[in-house]
Amino acid sequence: MKRFLVAAAFSLALAACASGPSRPRYGPPLKPVANPSEVIAAELAFARLAQEKGQWAAFRATAAEGAEMFVPQRVKAADWLKGRAEPAVAVTWQPHAVWSSCDGSYAVTRGGWQSPNASGTFATIWQRQKNGELKWIADMSLTSDGASAAPEMIAARVAECKVRPVQPPLIAVADSDWQTGASVDGTLRWGTGVGRLGGRTVRVSLWNGTTFETVLEQTVPAPAAVR
Repeated sequence: MKRFLVAAAFSLALAACASGPSRPRYGPPLKPVANPSEVIAAELAFARLAQEKGQWAAFRATAAEGAEMFVPQRVKAADWLKGRAEPAVAVTWQPHAVWSSCDGSYAVTRGGWQSPNASGTFATIWQRQKNGELKWIADMSLTSDGASAAPEMIAARVAECKVRPVQPPLIAVADSDWQTGASVDGTLRWGTGVGRLGGRTVRVSLWNGTTFETVLEQTVPAPAAVR
């Protein structure tokens, strides 16, 4: 049943990608909206590309300009990936959940990853480009005692759109290079930080119409495996 449900979600997501952004026949493009299925499709395509073309080749091909990785220190993806040799066996991964801003400008996926010697979870921040394509802007692997169990269905949630959010600052993680970001409409926010010893933290909050609700918060100590 699980395989069927994920496959069905993927088929719907691919159909959404194939159709492209909705545009009226005359006049300007329609107002941007969230499309969690398209984000799931982007994450699944990313994982598939890693198996077909190589792990780091997939990261290079799908990274947005200025994208960051955590290895465990914060690095510019383009610099860290340049010329990097592919591992003998590419890591595999699967999305478990997606959170999207109301306008679809940014989304966050979380899922599980597996390599020959380790497993864990990950969080990826996706940015919609000017041409409508989705590329990742930040990627953080989070180790655990084992890969988190895949859900029966990939969970999807979109921020509340009716009430404009008020944005209090995210509380910084002490002794870390804490950095924050937000969607264009402000309904999705995140913070990432690396401590002096290499421990990493990711925090994501979603506007629910009344307040910002923390939907993801995880801290892992260093050293940690990298997806």
